[in-house]
Amino acid sequence: MTDDRDQQRMDRGERSYPNRPFVGIGAVVFKLNEVLLIKRGRPPRQGSWNLPGGLQETGETVFATAAREILEETGLTVEVIELVDVVDSITRDGEDRTQYHYTLIDVRAEWRAGTPVAADDAEAVTWAPLDGLAPFELWSETERIIRMASEQRQRR
Repeated sequence: MTDDRDQQRMDRGERSYPNRPFVGIGAVVFKLNEVLLIKRGRPPRQGSWNLPGGLQETGETVFATAAREILEETGLTVEVIELVDVVDSITRDGEDRTQYHYTLIDVRAEWRAGTPVAADDAEAVTWAPLDGLAPFELWSETERIIRMASEQRQRR
């Protein structure tokens, strides 16, 4: 018998050329005027800076997934506040076949406790100033999500 975590580990090997999309949860985590970024340690986008997050497990809510993934990847405790947006991430290979397909649900969260340490599949972790994201060469959708979350935060 396998539990959800064993299934998730098995799924890691089956993420390329999937027969279905994977549901990934990402989080825009704020601390004052900074946002939490991780450098991905695994494909897709290995070595690139991104939002923390990961696959939703069976029986787990979106908010619970976000809090768990942030804790696993960075050691931080957060309060998940609200939904930001949903992004389709589809990567095609040279033959136009779908190599990776994720439906990404992004949420806004606030830091509550801890000092970030790269763990799980995060190669590195940092607090980045909101007005200094250019050096991280973020995916355009990631930048858009961070802007949307920042605007939501300012309205509250």
